[in-house]
Amino acid sequence: MKKWLILTLFIGYSWLAGSQTIPGTASNPPVSGVLLGDPFILNWEGKYYAYGTSSPDGIVVYESEDLKSWRVPAGARNGLALDKADVWGERWFWAPEVYAVNGRFYLYFSAEEHICVATADSPLGPFRQEVQKPMISDEKCIDNSLFIDDDGTPYLFFVRFNDGNNIWVARLERNLTEIVPGSLRPCIHVSQPWEEVWPRVNEGPYVFKRNGRYLMTYSANSYESPFYGIGVAEADRIEGPWTKCATNPIYQKPGSLVGIGHSAMFRDNDGKLRMVFHAHNHPGKIHPRRMYISTVVFDRINGEEVMKVDPNYGVPEMKP
Repeated sequence: MKKWLILTLFIGYSWLAGSQTIPGTASNPPVSGVLLGDPFILNWEGKYYAYGTSSPDGIVVYESEDLKSWRVPAGARNGLALDKADVWGERWFWAPEVYAVNGRFYLYFSAEEHICVATADSPLGPFRQEVQKPMISDEKCIDNSLFIDDDGTPYLFFVRFNDGNNIWVARLERNLTEIVPGSLRPCIHVSQPWEEVWPRVNEGPYVFKRNGRYLMTYSANSYESPFYGIGVAEADRIEGPWTKCATNPIYQKPGSLVGIGHSAMFRDNDGKLRMVFHAHNHPGKIHPRRMYISTVVFDRINGEEVMKVDPNYGVPEMKP
């Protein structure tokens, strides 16, 4: 592990973690938290779109102009960006991520513990599969995440179940919907003491690049556990080897928030790097999980680059 990267996350402590609804009046209707697990935010043409694990019928989508107030878009069918009738699988629609590539939108998701991808002309969908099948038909996998390198080569990071939950990478064909045969490579598996609470889990990868190096955030321990938390690994090459940060976990069980995990990043309209993540509904109840957003910054301390997340995180609100 190179010394220049020390990843440290903090979080503010407030009443927000355990709240259910903010009271309102006729002129100021009540608002509530955004109830999404495994959240992902796409910033497209100045508007934000949030996707996550929520509906048994597919993948929901919410929209916002300011990351604070969210609503169900008028253009989404029954609030869904993806309806299960349009894709492979009947249940367990998990961990969606949406990317805009060359004027087309790609939604990567898990269904029945198989990784899938669907496409649409709009971030609202409807996302469909022309051929309704998983990307890997003979093996259960989850949590697929797209990364396109500087040279245009696309990669898919995802979770396999061959050593508990562990993270692998594969190259994609240029159509972004098929895995290049023989390209699978292992990235990380459970290997640090903090990850061994229960059971063997490394999942929820998100990869980005900074100063020529690859950084991967991931989650460890069961999502049901209050000790679900976030770690980070880094590599010189996209296919590894990946080295976990010695200071892991970077984010776990802060204050009254528990079940912290499955984070992703995006740029806001001011160019700031943001992190979106979920936590348990409150310490005594897992579901429905809640979405939170904070700001990521990079500082130099004693010559080493340090990545931090603002302790004054935001709690998005759903409005009628």
